[in-house]
Amino acid sequence: MPDVLLLALLLAAVAIGWWLGRRERRGPGLPATSPGLARDYFVGLNYLLNDQQDRAIETFIGALEVNSDTIETHIALGNLFRTRGEADRAVKIHQNLLARPTLTGDQEERVQLELSRDFLHLGLLDRAERLLQGLVREGQDEELRQSAKRLLVDLLEREGEWQAALDVALPQLVRQHDDIRRAAAHWLCELADQERRSASPVLARRHLKQSLATDARCVRANLLLAEMALDTGQYRQAIRLLKRIPDQDKTFIPSMLEPLSRAYRLLDDEVGLIQYLQELLETAPYTSVIILLAETLRRHHGDARAAHELVAHQLNREPSLGAVDYLIRLYLREAHGSEDERIALLQQHTHTLLQSLPRHRCRRCGFSGEQLHWQCPRCRSWGTTKPITGIEGE
Repeated sequence: MPDVLLLALLLAAVAIGWWLGRRERRGPGLPATSPGLARDYFVGLNYLLNDQQDRAIETFIGALEVNSDTIETHIALGNLFRTRGEADRAVKIHQNLLARPTLTGDQEERVQLELSRDFLHLGLLDRAERLLQGLVREGQDEELRQSAKRLLVDLLEREGEWQAALDVALPQLVRQHDDIRRAAAHWLCELADQERRSASPVLARRHLKQSLATDARCVRANLLLAEMALDTGQYRQAIRLLKRIPDQDKTFIPSMLEPLSRAYRLLDDEVGLIQYLQELLETAPYTSVIILLAETLRRHHGDARAAHELVAHQLNREPSLGAVDYLIRLYLREAHGSEDERIALLQQHTHTLLQSLPRHRCRRCGFSGEQLHWQCPRCRSWGTTKPITGIEGE
């Protein structure tokens, strides 16, 4: 941050110096640079060289006359305040610029965009939205209009206005930006979730199918469709939907196992579940797959031998704290006497270790926790939080 600040101040100093030199070169009869203006310029440079950046900023702002030659420097200084966390001061600079009658149409739109960013930083979302809506509707510069659209989409998303965000983003932004395409698929899932809770299953399914059409890799849409199929007794349909998830994103396999197991159980098809889990294990040897298969085998055969063999074999292939904890639980069921206490103590320690570990992590910013967040609470990215893999995870 200090490097950015110093660079911006140096640019401001250069701009003022250039402007002063330009005025000095004007022809006879034209106003020359005032002694006070030149003095302010050198005072500001002195503050800058003595690392008094706040005083340098104030001096440069006071010295720099607002005109077509200096408008970009004023915008840069306003943005500098916002970057430093002083968005209220940025608002004053940008509002002062808008009050100038000499601004061109392009310059006015540029300042409005920066002012909307100031309002967003201050949490004044209604003011930012009014400015951005105007730029999206009436902006003449296409690049600026696209920037305004992206900011407006971000604002509407923060407010949970999913349909409004879709109206702005579709179809252009969704086609051009992968992150907005993923986000749009999740906005449709949010709408579907609302409709599901309000007993509108037809609308919910329509939005979920639109979500998959927007982003074919949206695991959440298939999970929700499967849950709706389970709710209506369509257990085989739920299984078909869940079996699509490994092809969408293999890392989400642990998230599909509970509804998958429930669907097979409701069909009383334990053999079918065992067969599918064995197939899954070949390409996705996750801890949760191993444990579910081992438990299903134990129930199906009526003893723990098959479960023991499976977990021991998988641990030889790849170590996993969760699999070790499950294996100890199997031994604990068969232990007797003094062995019982020692194994129970060991299992207590492994269980405590597992309880202290996060289960999901954002692949973009590293935020981790127990719960699966479809939108990361820290970086606000959609679909980047996934189950943790490795010795301490899946």
